[in-house]
Amino acid sequence: MAAMGTTEAPTWGAWARGSEEEADARPLTPRAIHRAAVESGGLAFALPPVLFILIPISVAWWQDPGPGAVAVTLLLPLYALLFVYATGIGLYPPRVRLAWFAASTALLLLLIPVLGANVLFMVMFQAMTHVLLLPWRWAVPTMLLMSLGVVVLAVVFEVYIAAGLAVMGTVMAWGIGYGVRQQILQEQLEAAQHRNAVLAVAAERERIGRDLHDLVGHSLTSLTISAQLARRLLDSDPEAAREQLEHIQATVRQALADVRATASGMQHVRAATEIASARTVLTTVGIHAEVPTALPPLHDDLAELFGYVIREGVTNIVRHSRATRAEITVDEHSVSVQDDGIGIPQGAGRSGLRGLEARVALAGGRLEVRSSETGTRLAVTVGAAS
Repeated sequence: MAAMGTTEAPTWGAWARGSEEEADARPLTPRAIHRAAVESGGLAFALPPVLFILIPISVAWWQDPGPGAVAVTLLLPLYALLFVYATGIGLYPPRVRLAWFAASTALLLLLIPVLGANVLFMVMFQAMTHVLLLPWRWAVPTMLLMSLGVVVLAVVFEVYIAAGLAVMGTVMAWGIGYGVRQQILQEQLEAAQHRNAVLAVAAERERIGRDLHDLVGHSLTSLTISAQLARRLLDSDPEAAREQLEHIQATVRQALADVRATASGMQHVRAATEIASARTVLTTVGIHAEVPTALPPLHDDLAELFGYVIREGVTNIVRHSRATRAEITVDEHSVSVQDDGIGIPQGAGRSGLRGLEARVALAGGRLEVRSSETGTRLAVTVGAAS
């Protein structure tokens, strides 16, 4: 069953990148549900565990063959069917997933009168149903509450194997759900970065167009006037004509330098661009972003360095922090990125921080990283304040 999580994650990640319209368009028919389960990659891994239901069915017929055994024989395979195809329902909109979860839970409750304490053995299936169908923020607390209740009841009814299954099911379901969640966040980040790259290219083209119009347009107008004046003065005042030609030469050189400077701006990271990107990326993964609406004047080198700091900080927040809030601050000498997450896990993100540390040291600045279970703060100070 653990393998099921890693196989399903890419498809769920694709759905979480924003294709709610595709999920809404998927028909809720048996064929469509089966196709979704196959697409998820989890169907093959969900089928073998349901063979477990043969045990309570056999026990029911052995203990009391009659209406109760018939009810178990009918209801348990139906529950197993709902469990198996929960892998496909995971690709449907939230309202469908919640309805499927409610149906599975209701069916399990109907089994209590006929299975008695033996219904506790179904805890592993129900734990997996939580992480397959419920939003992650709901799945974890409800699954833990259910498992705790099963453990208590198992002790009371002396069904100790069910208590062990509750613990095992919780650990397995949490591991699979967490893996899927991380994959979804990673794919959301990659999708947001891709969108931002496209937007950045478009914005850069517009900037270049504006700069070229302002710089080169002015230069060409000046060149036209100087050329016309030099032509009129060529016979009557050669010296003045020569001055105009020298002006034309100087203007052409300056225009060429302006064009090169404008074009080279595309190749550099900038704080302003990274802040705009950070706002989109953080919002996409559900993190409230507090970012500056305006920046102080920054030298090109400092704007580039601060851009790398913001990029590294935001990347670590999305990948590792589990934060709900992030804040970016920038002034003339410093930049900071902080969150209210769980801190940077041991060994995670160190490569990027080492590279950033080298950049900061080269600029004569100071890098400070504070990470704890209450959040992380990444700050760089350069110049007078360092």
